[in-house]
This record gives sequence, structure tokens and C-alpha cells, in this order.
Amino acid sequence: MTADPGKAAPTGNTYDKYGSTNPIEQRMMRGFLAALDALVDGCAPTRILEIGVGEGEVMARLRERFPGVPIVGLDLPDHALAGHWRDRGLSCAFGDATALPFPDDAFDLVLAIEVLEHVPQPERALAEVHRVCSGSLVASVPFEPIWRAGNIARRRYLRRLGNTPGHVNHWSRWAFRRFVARRFTVDQVRSPLPWTILLATALAEPRDTTTVDVTHVASTARGPG
Repeated sequence: MTADPGKAAPTGNTYDKYGSTNPIEQRMMRGFLAALDALVDGCAPTRILEIGVGEGEVMARLRERFPGVPIVGLDLPDHALAGHWRDRGLSCAFGDATALPFPDDAFDLVLAIEVLEHVPQPERALAEVHRVCSGSLVASVPFEPIWRAGNIARRRYLRRLGNTPGHVNHWSRWAFRRFVARRFTVDQVRSPLPWTILLATALAEPRDTTTVDVTHVASTARGPG
């Protein structure tokens, strides 16, 4: 989730997984949302940030779960998304995951749901999340190589060998845990196929950040998640 001035915002693919009518995909989404709900159950935030808010599905869910708690959403410039935010009454802004427009320790719960696989410099985004987070992080990414295998099984993106347009980073469950553990203590990891989702607590000082367990591929496609 980084903006390139002069180009359209590279927000990934445009497939609406939350609104899918496919029964298999609906079952997968129920599993994903159940895992998300379980991870935030023990949280008692006073200020929440969601990075990569998309159409606002998760943010609206958080608003119901934590009534009265201020929630801010952030995503790349996209006026269609802004229309969704207005319709839902969500407090969101345009911004870049690698240069968050917030002070240090501004939020005690930060969410990055289906975001980091889109960011060309994920280590910079994680550093920024750590900077603004004084408490917990909930983050999810596609579980590779299961994600690609699922796309191929559904005959999607065959010319890309199953890679979803916009996905420039690819993590296994274990690699994603190691990546996040550079700046957070990973408390829980769940794998509602085909995703990895985890809950982590910000470290006072980051661990070594000289290498990143990801694979980069070229992509220019648009769309959330």
C-alpha cells in the first residue's frame, strides 16, 4: 500500500470476497472472520487504526465490536472507496502504509488485513506500524503456496501461475510469523485457509531487520485485498 505519484493507486485486485455468492468462498470468509473475531476478543483498545481499509467491511465490524472507541481507516487514494466510507459513516483518509501520517504510539490496536502482500517495501510498512502502535497488531496475508494453488484450482490467473494481481510479496505461515516478529512479539497465529492471520504485541526495540522473508514479483493490477 504505497502510492506512486502520477500513477493510479496500485491497490491490488478488485474481487469482492466479502460479497461473494459462491458457497465455498462464503464458507472461507466465515472462517476468516471467525478467526479475526477470536483474535480481537481479548483486546480492549482505546484508539484503533486500520491500514488498507478497502470498502470498510472490517472497519464496520470493529465499530460494532468496540462501540464508542475512535477508529481511523487509511488507504490509497481512490474516490470509489471514499464513496463507500461516506455511505457507511467511516472516518477514513488517504495515505501510504510506509509513511503513516500519525504520531508515535497513537493507537493501541492496529489492523493490517490483506495489506502487506501488496506493499513493495513491507519492512518499511512494518516499521511504520510499529512506530504508531503502542499495543497490539492484527495482520493477515494469503497463506502461500496454498493461495496460489486455490486460484489454479478455480482456474484463476493461470498465466500468472495462480498469483493474484497486485500481490508482490508471498509468505508461508512460518515466514510471515518470522517477518512480524522482527518488531512484535507474536502471541497467536491462526490459519483459516487460505490465509494466515496473527495477533502480536509491539516490542520496545525491534529485532534485526536486515533481511525479509518474502518473494517479490512484478504486478501493476489494481483493487483491494
